[in-house]
Amino acid sequence: MENRIDGAQPKELDLDALFSAYGDMVYRLALVRTRSAADAEDVTQEVFLRLLRANPAFESEEHQKAWLIKVTVNCSKTLLGSAFRRHSVSLDAVGEPGTDEPMPDPTVYDAVLKLPQKFRTAVHLYYYESYSVKEIAAAMHASESAVKSWLFRARAALKEELKGAFDDVS
Repeated sequence: MENRIDGAQPKELDLDALFSAYGDMVYRLALVRTRSAADAEDVTQEVFLRLLRANPAFESEEHQKAWLIKVTVNCSKTLLGSAFRRHSVSLDAVGEPGTDEPMPDPTVYDAVLKLPQKFRTAVHLYYYESYSVKEIAAAMHASESAVKSWLFRARAALKEELKGAFDDVS
C-alpha cells in the first residue's frame, strides 16, 4: 500500500537512527502517561512499529518529532482505555530501565506523576520536550486555552505538593 499522493516511491526509513534520536523521548512521554515502565516499553514498541508500517513522508525533522509525539499520545490513550487495562490490577513498578539521559529530580518527577494524565502530558511536553502550547494543543487534540489551563492547574498542584521539599517554593 502506497501512502504518497505524488506517486513517488516511499523512502526507506533508518529505524535504528530514528530510535536512537527519538526512542528516549517516546519512552519518557509514554512513561509519564502510563505511569508504568512495562506499559511505556509496550507503547514505545508500538509507536515504532506504526512508523515502520506507515512509512510517512516527513516534511522536516520537527514534523517527524510531532508525528512521533502524536502517535505516542494516541497509543498511550488506546492502552489506557483497553478493556484488559480497565479490568486488571496494577502492580508496583519494579523500576525503570536505565537510559543515557538522567531522570529529573525524583521528588519533582514523583509529584508530576501524581497529576492527572492530561496535566502530566502537558507538563512533560512543555518542560521536558520544550514544545510550545500550540504544538501541545495540536498533539493532544485540544485548544490552546485548554493546554494553558492544564499547565496553570498543574503548576498550582505541583507548588502545593512540593511545599517544604524545596526552600525556594513558597
